Amino acid sequence: MGHDGPMPSTSPTTDPLDLVALDIERHVAAAGWDQPLRLFALVPTADLIREEPHLAADPSVADLAPGALSAVEQEGMPPAATVEETLAALAWPSGVIGAAVVLERLVVPPEAEAGLPDDPAAALRQLAEHPLRQDVRLVVAVTRDGRSCCLLRQRAHDRDDRVARGRDIAPGLLEALRATFEPD
Repeated sequence: MGHDGPMPSTSPTTDPLDLVALDIERHVAAAGWDQPLRLFALVPTADLIREEPHLAADPSVADLAPGALSAVEQEGMPPAATVEETLAALAWPSGVIGAAVVLERLVVPPEAEAGLPDDPAAALRQLAEHPLRQDVRLVVAVTRDGRSCCLLRQRAHDRDDRVARGRDIAPGLLEALRATFEPD
């Protein structure tokens, strides 16, 4: 039997990092496709509620779990040419124990990159028009202690139950995001 999309993770998770990454992915997915890079600080939910007691009014079961994490979107990020440049300019305060980045990418088979024009804009147009291209959204989340979670949603299979989950789906992004926690 064939399979035409990413294999969703069918096992339920109780890991706080996985749970917050899934919450972020569904939050971003609700706004549709063609979104810019989005960045989130991950903080212990208990600390957030202690500082902002009004947030405790309607906690979810996940919010009450030991080690629960909450995502705080970082708005107003200065524009950068690449996600790597954006992440390279970041440093987190001590209360932030993790971070997540959400971005959309165009994925093509390796053979589609053969013979691309030298002009970057023309090359991007050619790739965007390739018949086998796939639009994907990645959520990459890490913690200071080295844990990670990656989620991938394909536009062609845009359903909550079709989100693939893994620890290292995007190794370059994981490394760049982990570097935001390294001392200068």
